[in-house]
Amino acid sequence: MRIIGIDPGTGILGFGVVDVTKNKTRLVTGGVITTPAHTPIDERLEEIFDGLTEIIAETKPEVMSIEKLFFSQNVTTAISVAQARGVAMLTGRRARLPIAEYTPQQIKQTLTGYGKADKKQVQEMVRIQLGLTEVPKPDDCADALAAAITHFMMSRRV
Repeated sequence: MRIIGIDPGTGILGFGVVDVTKNKTRLVTGGVITTPAHTPIDERLEEIFDGLTEIIAETKPEVMSIEKLFFSQNVTTAISVAQARGVAMLTGRRARLPIAEYTPQQIKQTLTGYGKADKKQVQEMVRIQLGLTEVPKPDDCADALAAAITHFMMSRRV
């Protein structure tokens, strides 16, 4: 199974693609889609759509796993992240991908066994799960890979 994980954001959207075979995960690719600050939101969302459409076409995932939003104190930031998340989900839907959603707490719990784990603990588990020598950079990419790995681990439990 090939899974694309998404860490939504307007300025930086993280993505990570993993292959799962015989209960082992392998990194296919990962990175970020960045959009320039002070660019109109519609242009930023179009860049996210175009970039993610290209990544999906190149990597051909079978499912999308995306992080759910958590409440943010900054309403403006929360709205723009929600818009980027919607565009990512639409992109996945247009590619006919099933979409799985996980809260940050579910991702932390699944990867580390502790729902309040810090970012470094989650990133270290991503590194271990993928057999990498270093934690994937930037953080948004590691978070997207965590979402992808979470889907693999959660789907094994069903």
